[in-house]
Amino acid sequence: MDIKTHWPEIRRVLQRAQVSTIHCSLASISPDGMPHVTPIGTVFLRDDCTGYFFDPYATGLASNLDRNPSICLMAVDAGRMFWLRSLLLGRFPRPPGVRLYGRAGVRREATADEIAAVAARVRPTRWLKGNRMLWSNFSHVRDIDFTAFRPVQYPVMMAGLWRGDA
Repeated sequence: MDIKTHWPEIRRVLQRAQVSTIHCSLASISPDGMPHVTPIGTVFLRDDCTGYFFDPYATGLASNLDRNPSICLMAVDAGRMFWLRSLLLGRFPRPPGVRLYGRAGVRREATADEIAAVAARVRPTRWLKGNRMLWSNFSHVRDIDFTAFRPVQYPVMMAGLWRGDA
């Protein structure tokens, strides 16, 4: 399946997943060749099959990406009503999740627009102490260039969800 053709749907799946779980799982490759999965709540997708994320606390992820920039980002809609409705109907009304494959760029200073985007995402909790402790010092991002994707599959409940799927 062509990532460019499906990109609008991929973005919707990722957005719903981030709302329901507050994070995505970003897999990198450790020095010993093992997968290393990191929860990242600050992933943003652009219109052109690219994205970026803030990683101020993910030191293991950062060192893995400096060595090998290959990544897999997985996002799954964990909304209770979504799953209850799907199980009751015996089919998913929309894709439940997606895996995105690509390469992460080098760590760089975030733009004002990127900082504004992350500030808007965490704004609902701005009055909480934990918000200020966790999300007040975002300054650097890594770009991601996505080259391929695979839907999270539950074949018997997903017929026809991805345009052009078999």
